[in-house]
Amino acid sequence: MTLKIFILFYQVLWIFLLPPILLYLRMRGRKDDLYWKHLGERFGHYSCDLPQSPIWIHAVSIGEFRSSTALIHIALKRGHRVLVTTFTPAGRREAERQFSAAVAERQLAVVWAPFDMGWCHRRLIKACQPRICLPLEVEIWPAMIITMRKANVPLYLCNAQYARRSVARDSRGLRIRQKVIAQCAGAFVKSGAQKERFAAIGVPNIFITGELRFDQEVPTDLITAAVELREAMPDPERQIVAIASGVEKEEEVYLEMILELRKWAQQNGQTAPLIVYVPRAPEQFAQVGNNLEKAGLKVCRRSREFAACREGLRSIPKNWSSDIDVFLGDSLGEMYFYLTLSDKVIVGGGFSARGAHNIIEPLAL
Repeated sequence: MTLKIFILFYQVLWIFLLPPILLYLRMRGRKDDLYWKHLGERFGHYSCDLPQSPIWIHAVSIGEFRSSTALIHIALKRGHRVLVTTFTPAGRREAERQFSAAVAERQLAVVWAPFDMGWCHRRLIKACQPRICLPLEVEIWPAMIITMRKANVPLYLCNAQYARRSVARDSRGLRIRQKVIAQCAGAFVKSGAQKERFAAIGVPNIFITGELRFDQEVPTDLITAAVELREAMPDPERQIVAIASGVEKEEEVYLEMILELRKWAQQNGQTAPLIVYVPRAPEQFAQVGNNLEKAGLKVCRRSREFAACREGLRSIPKNWSSDIDVFLGDSLGEMYFYLTLSDKVIVGGGFSARGAHNIIEPLAL
């Protein structure tokens, strides 16, 4: 009964939340118009036919999507159709880029995830009849879980983890979140410890599948491009430090670090490290570059200096010189290039309470 009351309250709450959410998307759309495009998809309305009976992969943003890439490749090789839903433009663009061939063949579709209201999810179910729903990582969407259960669409938490801190928090009071999670059909979890935590709250059908991010394919063309670019630089021995997935809240920290490194190097007659700065979100690209230049730093932007094609990564642009302070990685899908180019990596998010983003990509190299 407690769960039913919560779900009713949750659905009513969405009625009041919807206007500010739409306003938020409209405001974000000023910087990146993709936020506001295809708005009907967020309500379960689709302008094109979706693949029928697909495996539904729900990846909130680019990080969760990258976790799913190996799984999607396996599904496609076995002849399954796949539906990928995301909430952010970064996730959507990366999914469309990586699986452009499957999209063209209509074996895979990438659309916005519906707002977490039961009627929106029911419209998605009616449009494609998914055979299974796989939300990635730690995402818990109450209306999605309950709607899939009522529609007999098995929903398995995928690459699932339940942090110790979250368990302690959710175990107090009415335990609403745990009761919602227990409505899932099952879970594919990262470890034995995770299996125990999900089992303790009543989740059935739990399988230990490990960390999917370790199954990501490392693109050899990006590795080769980085090695050749490093060798062709004016000072190939110069240390290179990457800021990977730099988050907006930490921009001042990074800027201060870069300026301090340059000041220290000048005082000691040394060459400051070249900073490879890769902002996490595409809407940050221009602003980060502008702020770096305003601070008096010499910036080389990937989008301007290596814009021709991937082969262009192997050649040094004419205005590249040994006094470049920052190489701005304002591109998508080339993280392994930036990481390979670097000697050391700072993963964004590590200076906030939530913690750093994905460290597995630098570890893989």
